[in-house]
Amino acid sequence: MTSIAERLRAVRARLAAAAASAGRAPDEVALLAVSKTWPAAAVREAAAAGQRAFGENYVQEGVAKVEALRGLGLEWHFIGPLQSNKTRAVANAFDWVHSIDRLKIAERLSAQRDVHLPPLNVCIQVNVSGEASKSGVAPDAAAALAHAVAALPRLRLRGLMCIPEPSDDPALLRARFAVLRRLQERLVGEGLALDTLSMGMSHDIEAAVAEGATIVRVGTAIFGGRRPLAASESA
Repeated sequence: MTSIAERLRAVRARLAAAAASAGRAPDEVALLAVSKTWPAAAVREAAAAGQRAFGENYVQEGVAKVEALRGLGLEWHFIGPLQSNKTRAVANAFDWVHSIDRLKIAERLSAQRDVHLPPLNVCIQVNVSGEASKSGVAPDAAAALAHAVAALPRLRLRGLMCIPEPSDDPALLRARFAVLRRLQERLVGEGLALDTLSMGMSHDIEAAVAEGATIVRVGTAIFGGRRPLAASESA
C-alpha cells in the first residue's frame, strides 16, 4: 500500500512540474493537504513527512484535530462552507478561512477573533462557474465584498478562492481559474494587498498552477479516497 509520505512526494513532484511548465518557481505554489474525514493519525503521518498546512471542511471535526495536534505547530485552514452559528470556533482555532462568501460571516469572524491572536487570514470564495449548488459570491459582486472585508479589524484579507465544476476539459478549467486571476488583478489595482489565489485540487492542479494559483488544495492524491464521516463528525 502506498504511504501518505510517498503520495506527498508524488504530489510535490507534480506541483513542481506544473510550475516549471508554467514558467513559475516551485516555491510560488504552496500545498494545502486537505485532511477532512481523515483522523488525526493521518495528519500526524503527513506532518512527519514534512507537510505543515492542512485544510478542514467541517467545524467540529476540524477543531478536534487542531486541539489534538496542537503540539505539532501546524497551520490550519478552514475551507468549507461556514454557518454563522459556528464562526466563533473557527475564528479562534484556525489560521486561515478560505470560504467567506458574505459579509455577515466575515463580520462575525472579525468580532469573535481573540485579540491575543494574530489577525485571521481570509479569502473570498467566488463562484466562478455560476452553479446554483455551489457556495461563493458571484464574480460581479466579489469586489464590493472584498473591500468591505478588507476594512474589518482582526482579519487580513489575503486573496480569493474558487471551486469550479469538475471537468476533464483543461481549457474550461483554465478559463474558470482565469476569472479568479483577473479579479485578483483588478482588486490589486484598486489598492487591496492580495497575494493569494486558492484554487486547484487533485484533478486540476496543472490548470490552476498555469493560471497563477498560490495555494493548491489536495486531499485524495495525498490521503486516498474519502473516508466516510460519522454523523457526529460532520457538524
